Amino acid sequence: MKDPKDYAFETRAVRAGQHRTAEGEHSEAIFPTSSFVFENAAQAAARFGGTEPGNIYSRFTNPTVRTFQERLAAMEGGEACVATSSGMAAILSTCMALLKAGDHIVSSRSVFGTTTSLFGNYLTRFGVEVSFVSLPDLAQWEAAIRPGTRMLYLESPSNPLTELVDIRALAELARARDCLLVVDNCFCTPALQQPLALGADIVIHSATKYLDGQGRCVGGAVVGDAERVGKEVFGFLRTAGPTMSPFNAWVFIKGLETLALRMRAHSDNAMQLANWLRDHPAVERVYYPGLEDHPQHELAKRQQSGFGGIVSFDVPGGREAAWRVIDATEMLSITANLGDAKTTITHPATTTHGRLTPEQREEQGIGEGLIRVAVGLESIADIQADLAQGLGG
Repeated sequence: MKDPKDYAFETRAVRAGQHRTAEGEHSEAIFPTSSFVFENAAQAAARFGGTEPGNIYSRFTNPTVRTFQERLAAMEGGEACVATSSGMAAILSTCMALLKAGDHIVSSRSVFGTTTSLFGNYLTRFGVEVSFVSLPDLAQWEAAIRPGTRMLYLESPSNPLTELVDIRALAELARARDCLLVVDNCFCTPALQQPLALGADIVIHSATKYLDGQGRCVGGAVVGDAERVGKEVFGFLRTAGPTMSPFNAWVFIKGLETLALRMRAHSDNAMQLANWLRDHPAVERVYYPGLEDHPQHELAKRQQSGFGGIVSFDVPGGREAAWRVIDATEMLSITANLGDAKTTITHPATTTHGRLTPEQREEQGIGEGLIRVAVGLESIADIQADLAQGLGG
């Protein structure tokens, strides 16, 4: 097979990374083995010593996981990918591999609640300082950078308000100030946005979400260059072991094959739902980059090829009203996960961002009346009808 870069995105999603065995299998093989056998003691020594490539132990070398890594790297335009046991493990592995005591992170304030907890409650125990800024405000990013700043971290679009930042402009700032730009690309996936092509250094994924697409497995990934990701992050994974299982990797491989198709369908359904909610008298405000009144609508059109599947909206009446809408649904799944073929609905203030302080939630704009819908692949008419039960028609 020629270099994956020579193929279109959809072809890379189906073909990249596959290395058929002598059995000639058409579908990618699963290698559910903990270890691998060497031809002799000298080969074992060479593999462990790094002078000969090959499989050693499935904590850090497994053919099925390698296929997932190579395919996702090809789709993101990266040189290397390290697969991890979860999206949070991907973030932790990146920070542990590339930061040290005394370093400083500037993070978007609008990140997943658990990411905020990881940065603010745990990394700080090891001497890493963290500052939080408004995601879209480039002036705040620039003002927060110090001599010891090593990393700029963000999600774009953000969870759950779908805020965006100009990734290309922030990448230029990061290069000028000798910082790494790390972008969580969970909401868009490489099917809709490719941060490395916009100048980012590292891309983070929760493979649990859209890369899987059917809510079957938990996993994560780090994509970037051969040095920082291929050596440094891989070295941490080899030592610490936040490893993706071969079975989960196989599930994600199959998910990648349909990613482009699914993301277009998610985006189409979400656009229709956002317009319907915007016109609904029981809804105060809708957050979706595809709407013309979204603050970063024009930016989303420039740096994304689609608007994604996440729609959030405010209802008047706070938590009681939001819970009433959620509890009235019959078809939608009440779960905090997203990226599934099944539409999911959750109350961020008490689930995904429930561990934050009220002050932190207020800073992020996450009110008690906010509802997040991860729009699935069902009929949009059925999704609207189910939501209408709690919204009053």
